[in-house]
Amino acid sequence: MAQAPARPGALLRVEHLVQRYRARGAVVHAVSDVSFDLLPGECLGLVGESGCGKSTTGRAILQLPRPTAGRVVLDGEDLCALDRRRLRHRRHRLQMIFQDPVAALNPRRRVRDLVVEGLDIQRQLPGGERAARADALLRDVGLDPELVGDRRPHELSGGQCQRVAIARALAVGPDVLVCDEPVASLDVSVQAQVLTLLARLRAEHRLALLFVAHDLAVVRAVVDRVAVMYLGTIAEIGPVDAVYDTPAHPYTRALLDAVPVPDPAVDPEQAPSLTGELPSPLAPPSGCPFRTRCPRAADRCAAERPLPRAVGPDHHVACHFPLVDPLPDSTSGDGSHEDGFGRPAGAGERAGRDRA
Repeated sequence: MAQAPARPGALLRVEHLVQRYRARGAVVHAVSDVSFDLLPGECLGLVGESGCGKSTTGRAILQLPRPTAGRVVLDGEDLCALDRRRLRHRRHRLQMIFQDPVAALNPRRRVRDLVVEGLDIQRQLPGGERAARADALLRDVGLDPELVGDRRPHELSGGQCQRVAIARALAVGPDVLVCDEPVASLDVSVQAQVLTLLARLRAEHRLALLFVAHDLAVVRAVVDRVAVMYLGTIAEIGPVDAVYDTPAHPYTRALLDAVPVPDPAVDPEQAPSLTGELPSPLAPPSGCPFRTRCPRAADRCAAERPLPRAVGPDHHVACHFPLVDPLPDSTSGDGSHEDGFGRPAGAGERAGRDRA
């Protein structure tokens, strides 16, 4: 699905990203023609139901594995076009924090060694300076290196392990940090501490964050912009307050309606909810991916895939019948469309070549 226009000064541009997997003779359409951008210091949230492609998108950006088609452009350089050697020299600019911090850390290595492993691989500092760098990073994330530096992950709490994972990601000086459900496995009190830490580090290091999460309340408190994913596509993207306060896509509205409201006057049984099951990525529906569950679906939704239309400043929705009126001239007068990169809609996927 073609997406909104890229903004000037973008640090990272994801253009028509496609990720497919082969499974027992079938093809899993995990991510389908996704595009967005990130400015320096900006935080973009990716939200949606489990299985919608959020984490796969984050991993594809880091080339873990390489996407099937599309482009991931960092400072004007397409990472998808680099060979393994050149890509290795760019990896320090994009790092990832994984959902399960304990599983993400090598249980046999000490904390201090885990933090400097990236420096060893990238050969960024002389050996004698790496231990001092590790200690400084541990202090930066709120850990005492004298207490935890020689411990192993199983000797730490989940919150401490996540702090170690953050220090490890920051060690190589990234510009972009992909946070894949970074607080989902933590207690509520620890979640708040980690979120506060990420906000501080983002401001201090001017990091661009891609924040993958399913907790909509957490996302609103953390991000500047939010993209709502459904079945491997972006249904809506825009400033977080605009998307939450005036959702334009029926799926976004359904997700927000499902958030529990701490109000005794609200009957949870009366809250609108999604009907039906998420279609299989092995056989996604024709036309609009959401049409099989959408209360506003019509014949057009099965025949045509909706293109993104502007419904507000930097706010775009891919829906034939949005909940908010599109802005004038959000599509060309003759009914033809160009995507945000000046190409006919769908050109990115047509031009992409399978890299599997």
